[in-house]
Amino acid sequence: MKFFVDTADVKEIQELNALGLLDGVTTNPSLILKSGGKIDEVTKQICDIVEGPVSAEVTATDYDGMMKEATWLAKIADNVCIKVPLTLDGLKACRAIRAEGRMVNVTLCFSANQALLAAKAGATFISPFIGRLDDMGFDGMELIAEIRQVYDNYGFDTEILAASIRTPDHVKRAALIGADVATVPPATLKALVKHPLTDKGLEQFLADWAKTGQKIG
Repeated sequence: MKFFVDTADVKEIQELNALGLLDGVTTNPSLILKSGGKIDEVTKQICDIVEGPVSAEVTATDYDGMMKEATWLAKIADNVCIKVPLTLDGLKACRAIRAEGRMVNVTLCFSANQALLAAKAGATFISPFIGRLDDMGFDGMELIAEIRQVYDNYGFDTEILAASIRTPDHVKRAALIGADVATVPPATLKALVKHPLTDKGLEQFLADWAKTGQKIG
């Protein structure tokens, strides 16, 4: 499974990238707002840090507007992945952008039917929102499983990018189902390494080592 981090915080991205954990980054208008910077400047900084795809989202809702913004965003860096909403205009833009050789992340997916359309439009990534479905009383993981089956049935190349991930359990379940990518907030990505038995075991090892009076090196 690939790990993308869902943030526009450059310092967080630098820290995680230095650990060798990042395969890409996803941003959206809300995250750009939180960063306090201009979208082109922030996106360029991120693209300079991470070699993999960096999703930058259009804000236009009509096809012509999306294409104009996509052209502008694409000039920021070669690894920019244009993010479009799962609407009819968004799907039309997806196909056109892909025809230009650019990556496209189709976002705000909440059904297998929507994911099927995105794949047929040639999307590089489809972003089903797990957490938001959970908030409405549905099991977001069922959607991941449905999309996985549909894509496998027909050999679609579109990668399933599990999004709106809230917990380490979301990551585990998405991986078990076979999602290609998980995009997670920095805190959740860091939490994946945590387990109380790991901490307890390390504490015991260090205590025993101290008793030996030895040093390594």
